[in-house]
Amino acid sequence: MSTFGKLFRVTTYGESHCKSVGAIIDGVPPGMELTEADIQPQLTRRRPGQNKLTTPRDEKDKVTIMSGTEFGVTLGTPIGIQVPNLDQRPHDYSETDIYPRPSHADYTYLQKYSLKASSGGGRASARETIGRVAAGAIAEKYLRLAYGVEIVAFASSVGKVAMPFVRELENADTPEPELIEFMNTITRNDVDADISRCPHPPTSEAMKALIAQKSHERDSIGGTVTCVIRKCPVGLGEPCFDKLEAILAHAMLSIPATKGFEFGSGFNGTKMSGHEHNDPFVLKEDGTMGTLTNNSGGIQGGISNGENIYFRVAFKPAATISQDQTTANYDGLTGVLAARGRHDPCVVSRAVPIVESMAALVIMDAVLQQESRRAALSRLPSIEINPALVGKPPKKD
Repeated sequence: MSTFGKLFRVTTYGESHCKSVGAIIDGVPPGMELTEADIQPQLTRRRPGQNKLTTPRDEKDKVTIMSGTEFGVTLGTPIGIQVPNLDQRPHDYSETDIYPRPSHADYTYLQKYSLKASSGGGRASARETIGRVAAGAIAEKYLRLAYGVEIVAFASSVGKVAMPFVRELENADTPEPELIEFMNTITRNDVDADISRCPHPPTSEAMKALIAQKSHERDSIGGTVTCVIRKCPVGLGEPCFDKLEAILAHAMLSIPATKGFEFGSGFNGTKMSGHEHNDPFVLKEDGTMGTLTNNSGGIQGGISNGENIYFRVAFKPAATISQDQTTANYDGLTGVLAARGRHDPCVVSRAVPIVESMAALVIMDAVLQQESRRAALSRLPSIEINPALVGKPPKKD
């Protein structure tokens, strides 16, 4: 479906070549200052045509808030946002009237709905993610103001070119201290210092060279985006079926072109023994409980524990490429698809703000659910509770 979230609900609309794309965002708390200037930066980071590593489709993606605010303040009513599609070229897709693009959604959409959008990717296009990013920017502002939450994603690999910590995690038993410090301090300014959105200069140069090579070959290449959520409130997540990592996985795997998700120690954790993987508890300097290590990735039992939440998302090579491809047409006859259109040789750099935005939507929805539980509890009269239920030793007679 086209709606995500329970209390913070986002419904996106639009296709690749329709008049506009956007979203309706329901559940935004009233009384928060909000203008287009709060939303536009993330949309600008996501937009096509921003540099030589991305598709040449030149969309400015200028956002307009249509409802839900007055005098720059949220009313608590649904917020409508709209972004026009301006640089459309439907004639570039006449070949897809005959051929379903290999590994694209043309064939499956046709089978599901008995028809499909005649140009672009329809709802499977990354244009759909504009509504998500706009909604994520709104959620992120609230989380930052109310809780100090910080969400930063970055390109961690393209093809076989990877940041050092990615290679180390695949071979080491535990994360190196340098990685932990990196995740504690990385900022969006660090990420945006290079068009690759990789904050490690030697790796960034290699990534750009590989993407340029694939573009020259009229091909594409995949990669990974790593994300860290800092200062996340403790207690978020709804076991059993809506555990926080499960909803994060749901959110990330709903992004076009995603192929994998891992959090915390991920698949590398399967190589470790229990005593190596367990995160011992410690009392922090501020008097709160924390963990000495963070193989859990900030989530235990499906509930946030206050440590950094970190995860990695895998993106496949873009399916639409400009090379001639031997495939079958809709009648099952073998032929050659010579696809046109304008497409990313690598989606990873533009996926960074999309990953951040989906993370913000997950945390925002979880915050509203947890705060509603606490508010309901606060209305009850005080009662005497067995100490064992609240993690305290039994009273002595």
